[in-house]
Amino acid sequence: MMQTSVPANPRPSVWQVLAGVRREERTVLALSALYFFLVMASYFILRPIRDQMGLAGGVENLPWLFTGTLLAMLVVNPLFSALVSRWPRRRFVAWSYRALMFCLLGFYVALVASPESRGIWIGRAFFVWVSVFNLFAVSLFWAVMADVFKSEASRRLYGVIAAGGTLGALVGGLLTASLVAGIGAPALLLVSLAMLELALWCMFAIDRRVKRDAFELQAPGDEIIGGSASDGFRLALRSPYLLGMCGYMLLYTIGSTFLYFLQAQIVDASIDGRAAQTAYFAHVDIWVNALTLVLQLFLTGRLMARLGVGLTLAALPLISIIGFLGLGLMPVLAAVVVFTVARRVTNFAFSRPAREALFVPLSRGEKYKAKNLIDTVVYRIGDQLGAWTNGLLIWLGFGIGGIALTAVPLAALWLGLSLWLGRRYRGMQAGAR
Repeated sequence: MMQTSVPANPRPSVWQVLAGVRREERTVLALSALYFFLVMASYFILRPIRDQMGLAGGVENLPWLFTGTLLAMLVVNPLFSALVSRWPRRRFVAWSYRALMFCLLGFYVALVASPESRGIWIGRAFFVWVSVFNLFAVSLFWAVMADVFKSEASRRLYGVIAAGGTLGALVGGLLTASLVAGIGAPALLLVSLAMLELALWCMFAIDRRVKRDAFELQAPGDEIIGGSASDGFRLALRSPYLLGMCGYMLLYTIGSTFLYFLQAQIVDASIDGRAAQTAYFAHVDIWVNALTLVLQLFLTGRLMARLGVGLTLAALPLISIIGFLGLGLMPVLAAVVVFTVARRVTNFAFSRPAREALFVPLSRGEKYKAKNLIDTVVYRIGDQLGAWTNGLLIWLGFGIGGIALTAVPLAALWLGLSLWLGRRYRGMQAGAR
């Protein structure tokens, strides 16, 4: 009886051709993308609600909300580092996400039960908390990814994983835009909570898979990292590479905060009504995430492989130089929309995956403790610098165009730092071979 021969090299799948995904990576990759999908959907359900509550409390009070966010981060970071020092990955990630869920449930009760007279203060507390939620949940996700994937796999696959988050952000924005008028903002908090719990289940599944297939990926992560609650500060201060990442994050957030305040001023002056403003923010999110999704699936991995991490990282500062120049010349709603969409698409599609790849060669303590410090505390210090500098410029008589132009030299400095980080990353990769 004649036997059918099996080809030695089976035909590559569509994903292997288009995105460089290998067959043995599919399960962990799919779980990782779904994990990020749920984290980002959970956040983007909340984001338009947060932004509207920030406007309702007064644009002039936004700097104080950013100060409150920084203070909250200074409390959360050592607590998280203490958990990382004492527990394995599965346990400290679970406790962290479920603490966020408990807070969501508390805000739901407060929004439903409280009278209108206290709504502004609940809204301000919610603004601060969602700002913490965003950075903490996403930073923790990428720390897990850096603990799971090796450097070569991260450069190929982070774009696809990021695409899962972009799709989640798109779904979250669509849910808020379509449901907020019908069921109200408080009910959407419960939807966000459910998605965060499902994200945690994905992390559990990844943890089980990595234990079984550890030969393909990084160490399983059962080991307790050890150390102390202050390790994040110590690790960041003693490493020029991590200090460079701190500088990158500061310059990124200062520019983001400038753009956020410029957008808030123009939207507040151009669009009337809370529902219309919430819908505007949601629709901007939809455009950003739809464009980002296509780029992440089919271009990010190839771009990082061909150009390298440094040049990919530099795309966002370059767009920022062009965008702030344009907004300085035309400080109108259309210019804000174009710049906001272009900047966020470039960040999510190119610069964010490249920035996360910078952490892959580091130790586990640096991946969790120093990374969390950079992604949360340093991020919010940049917010503070941007928020109060923006206020100072307004006090000095600068208009929207003038404030935009002051951000241009900062973006140029940021561009140079991006290229320096790319060179240091290449050196670390060469030394690890």
